[in-house]
Amino acid sequence: MSPREQPRRPTFLGPRAMDSLQAPGDAAGREAAAHATARLLVEGAQSSGDAEVAARLVGLADEHGLELLAQLWADAAPESLPGALWRLYVLRQWVHGAPSEASRQFDEGRRRAPVLEAVAGVADPPGPDEVRQQVDAVLAGVATGDFAVTLERAAAFARVVAVGRADLADEEPWPAADVEDPLTTSAGRLVRTAEHLEACAGRWRSGSLL
Repeated sequence: MSPREQPRRPTFLGPRAMDSLQAPGDAAGREAAAHATARLLVEGAQSSGDAEVAARLVGLADEHGLELLAQLWADAAPESLPGALWRLYVLRQWVHGAPSEASRQFDEGRRRAPVLEAVAGVADPPGPDEVRQQVDAVLAGVATGDFAVTLERAAAFARVVAVGRADLADEEPWPAADVEDPLTTSAGRLVRTAEHLEACAGRWRSGSLL
């Protein structure tokens, strides 16, 4: 096979996209960087088919820090690819930071939202380990599954937790990270997060999210 006939490999494989760009100081540059890194990350992860890439994708916030992801994606439009990724990582970070709280609220919410519970896919009973494992599995779906389904599973999880949180009248702030307005500080914010993720799933299927 000649060099011209050899298949081209993607320049970025999944989370390596995060190593390629830092958020610039100007607003236009930050927006461009947000969309570029999000697209490189998703397209690279999906084209690699590599379990190691999927694992690194899940732990991206742990490796780089949620603050870096916030610099890149937190100001992006909610119904955009970087906006969707930001919400997925914030949701995961909250669950990992407060797994007992997350599992208690999910357990309460699933009693009133059994259909959404099935979409979210958390094991029964939904203890702290189970909810941590589930949000990791959902995020791994960016690399290994249908991205729209990944977004819908995350949205379903957020909605179930929101129902449980409202029932428990638990409006405690998220303790896991120093990020302003982290999208998970109230039942209402979780519902809005779910709505944005659902809208992004629809846009992904229509081809308008990229």
